Amino acid sequence: MTVRTRIAPSPTGDPHVGTAYIALFNYCFAKSQGGEFVLRIEDTDQQRSTPESEQAILDSLKWLGLEWAEGPDVGGAHGPYRQSERSDIYKAHCEQLLAAGHAFRCYRTAEELNTLREQRRAAGGHTALKYSDLKLDEAEYARREAAGDVYVIRMHVPEEDGRCEVDDLLRGKIELEWGQVDAQILLKSDGLPTYHLANVVDDHLMGITHVLRGEEWINSAPKHKLLYQYFGWEMPVLCHLPLLRNPDKSKLSKRKNPTSIWYYQRMGFMPEALLNYLGRMGWSMPDESEKFSLQTMIDHFDVTRVSLGGPIFDVEKLRWLNGLWLREDCSVEQLADRMQEWALNRDMLLKMLPHVQSRIEVFSDMAPLVGFFLSGMLPLNSASFSGSNLSEEELVTLLQCTAWRLESLVDWQRDRIFAEVKSLADGLGIKLKDFMPPLFVAIAGTTSSISVVDSMEVLGPDMSRARLRHAIDALGGVGKKRLKKLEKQYQELG
Repeated sequence: MTVRTRIAPSPTGDPHVGTAYIALFNYCFAKSQGGEFVLRIEDTDQQRSTPESEQAILDSLKWLGLEWAEGPDVGGAHGPYRQSERSDIYKAHCEQLLAAGHAFRCYRTAEELNTLREQRRAAGGHTALKYSDLKLDEAEYARREAAGDVYVIRMHVPEEDGRCEVDDLLRGKIELEWGQVDAQILLKSDGLPTYHLANVVDDHLMGITHVLRGEEWINSAPKHKLLYQYFGWEMPVLCHLPLLRNPDKSKLSKRKNPTSIWYYQRMGFMPEALLNYLGRMGWSMPDESEKFSLQTMIDHFDVTRVSLGGPIFDVEKLRWLNGLWLREDCSVEQLADRMQEWALNRDMLLKMLPHVQSRIEVFSDMAPLVGFFLSGMLPLNSASFSGSNLSEEELVTLLQCTAWRLESLVDWQRDRIFAEVKSLADGLGIKLKDFMPPLFVAIAGTTSSISVVDSMEVLGPDMSRARLRHAIDALGGVGKKRLKKLEKQYQELG
């Protein structure tokens, strides 16, 4: 048997270090067994999936040095490798489940579902809904069917109490209560599958033998095991890896740690060092060495050495490790090449020069004007914003809402950035002449800089968003209670 693993990211935002972490462990497991690593794009969320995000995933994983034998860009014998191109496959398998009595059409509305869950909650039971909760009497079912009402296809799950046993490569036998498993939607009303159906069908048809994924999917394992049984297929070996954590032990999130792979590239981290650091997330070399290459990790890879304690993603420790790589594995000539490749290159110059050419008289005038483009996090504190006409609370509101607004911006170019900023300023009732200076400080460290929207276009979305969050921290940050109020205020803006 040839071992086959996969990574299946959703192209709905910046390429996440968590995706790289899971990809690395799948890659090393497959390669250590002489197997193959596959990349599949899970783009069934048509509202949020974008071609730009997909390309960013492909480019960032390649930058790290992870290559796949099959995928949307290289093809393969088990394609297509985008779920949006496999709709007919999922529909056919849903029909198979319907014909066998393992699935049913559900015409329940969102309001009815909420009422049913509230009733179960009031009764003190699990809020997971079963077929017996969802079924309609024959007359009502026929009426909705004849009227062409919207429906989804759900799977049957056990109604009686009991436990489902799931074997895990790391955790042994896991027991989960069937009472907490709802009649999962398999095919949405738009005809596209949910993760659960697509995941099972694709893994089987693509010959995936081992699924290494984050522990957040443990609770979904009973549904997946049931689907494998319904189809009469052998289930891949499951291995649920521990989630990456912030230093405070919370789940890794961009609110507390930069999570975009491109942020680390833009900061000047070496891909070897980042991959090395991700390899140390819950795993260790037999000799406990901290610095090792991808090939060395493959040569010594043993998945049973993964620790179940939540690994801490500490950027300071990553900086230290990157320093070792930079000093120990780069000659001066190689370091010069790396620096040039990173940002001291013609493409970067061509992005910066149009904004400073009119401001300089000699070449040396350029350095102070473009230094912030080549910097990481700027040395900001509350005094940095002392020239603002806004209160500190208003500044935090402005910066936090801007960060949220720009997180959803896919078309990252100056006119779109300005349109979003202008719309937000209007919504918050802040004059643009008061709104823009704090953004200048957050992005460039000073109000005496080139246009802030031009600056953000050059810096790119990852670094721009990270600097906005850094500026918020410089002003004292946002506590949980304040954050909830801000979220409500932001949502009311529309």
